[in-house]
Amino acid sequence: MNLVKIFRLTLAAALLTAGTLAATSAQAQAPLKIGYTDVQYVLAQMPESKQIESDLKAYNTQLEAQLKSKYADYQAKGEAYQKGEATMTDVVKADKQKELQTLQQSIQEFQQSAQQSLQQKQQTLLKPALDKLQKNIDLVADENGFTYVFNSDGGGSPLLLHAPKEGDISDLVLKKMGITPGAAAPIKSGPTSAPTTTPAVNKAATPTKTKIKTK
Repeated sequence: MNLVKIFRLTLAAALLTAGTLAATSAQAQAPLKIGYTDVQYVLAQMPESKQIESDLKAYNTQLEAQLKSKYADYQAKGEAYQKGEATMTDVVKADKQKELQTLQQSIQEFQQSAQQSLQQKQQTLLKPALDKLQKNIDLVADENGFTYVFNSDGGGSPLLLHAPKEGDISDLVLKKMGITPGAAAPIKSGPTSAPTTTPAVNKAATPTKTKIKTK
């Protein structure tokens, strides 16, 4: 899933009510003028998108490194257990198995918390871009007499199903931000969640009762 799709999912909630009331009391008496913008199209061309993608990728790399470290510790202790199992007393054996099960649970919990952490990071990084976009939508709406502006993003659940081309203010919003409108350049795929898999388990070195569950 690329960054554009990440934008789309986040904006489904952040801009669900993207209809921006831009009329003054005097304009409210004038004929209703409705415009729309393709949020995906605009965001993909904002220079912030590349930095957001880069920051998300770097953060995801950190999470992956932590996960690999946890798994390496688990695997090393699993191998040590198998090598010394034959000479262990039942008490020691039970203690080692419990330790491995605890490490396994810790890895699984980390995977879940990492996904949530990445989503929060994503929202934090997106907020300035969303605020900037909203501000410029407001300005364009005011300057062009639009009473309401809807999101026509074709992904997910668009808020606009049909409208004349002259109501599209996407390029006006880009120009307002000093961006020359054009086809959005493809954005390289970025991370969409924390790593949910672990390196391949060496079955011969992993205790049967404490194998890591991989997806």
